[in-house]
Amino acid sequence: MKSRRRPYSEQRPFDTGGGVWSVPVPIPANPLGYTLIYAIESPAGPVLVDAGWNHPESWLALRDGLTAAGMDVREIRGVVVTHFHPDHAGLAGQVRQESGAWIAMHEADAALVRFMHDLEDGAHRDFQADMLRRAGAGAVEVTEVTARRPRPPAVPDLILQDGDLVDLPGRRLRTVWTPGHTPGHVCLHLEDADRLFTGDHVLPEITPHIGVYPYDRTDVDPLGDFLGSLEKVKDLGELEALPAHEWIFHDTAARAAEIGAHHEEKLRRLAGLLAEAEGPLTLWEVASRMTWNRPWEEFPAMSRGMAASEAAAHLRTLEVRGTVRRVKGSDPIRFVLHS
Repeated sequence: MKSRRRPYSEQRPFDTGGGVWSVPVPIPANPLGYTLIYAIESPAGPVLVDAGWNHPESWLALRDGLTAAGMDVREIRGVVVTHFHPDHAGLAGQVRQESGAWIAMHEADAALVRFMHDLEDGAHRDFQADMLRRAGAGAVEVTEVTARRPRPPAVPDLILQDGDLVDLPGRRLRTVWTPGHTPGHVCLHLEDADRLFTGDHVLPEITPHIGVYPYDRTDVDPLGDFLGSLEKVKDLGELEALPAHEWIFHDTAARAAEIGAHHEEKLRRLAGLLAEAEGPLTLWEVASRMTWNRPWEEFPAMSRGMAASEAAAHLRTLEVRGTVRRVKGSDPIRFVLHS
């Protein structure tokens, strides 16, 4: 079964079969358009996979979409959040407030959510500004990127670990930890139906953002984690994928292989870019020379910040593999091909 992506105005709640409904929830002023929220029926009440963006329009879409599916938001048993990003976790707190539902999240993302709640706005801006400066961003870009801070999502009630079964009576919904897009991203394997809720990990056409925050961390390798997580999903076999964006599709394993090949090619191009450079490049210079879906000059500041974090993730993987190195003592930090 496949449901091609259409503009949000053409989206409707959709019965995917097997007691699972898809409910599109808009993301205001975002090119993705909407998040696909899934409601899984159970004798003890529905469980949601993700909840959507925290916005009045999004809340109405979720509430009314559940009603169209024959469900009442006040009867939701729980919300499993695939990862902490606002288009997935944003409304989980309001669902809990309306229904008393529990919120479940992987322990790695739960730790980030608690950190976000503890971090004051001024400290958050200072952190971002210093990170951007060390990457080689200009003063105007620093100011624009640090101007906004999303509201942190609700702190979860339940912590999930790899392999845990979700509290879903009558069904077998197993947690599959797939770090990369976030440290605690999870897919959810509905074992009694051979279906996989993939969140942002495996999407049918686009690929998720893989970044490093702060950009110059050397204790993590998100892209390496992501590539390993793709292998993990491939091992599950030809499952039907129910992703958070775009459309439902068959054979998760085949698409995971395609995404892995895409990033390996991107790593090869990046190594070639550094080989052709006349000298060490700042992270900002690397990002500006990479191939994106539009010219760097047309990127708004926020998109440049995300592109820099993705460039940092690819550089970090090349560094782990011994292909590139960072110039010792450089500020802004600079990278060269390893000699």
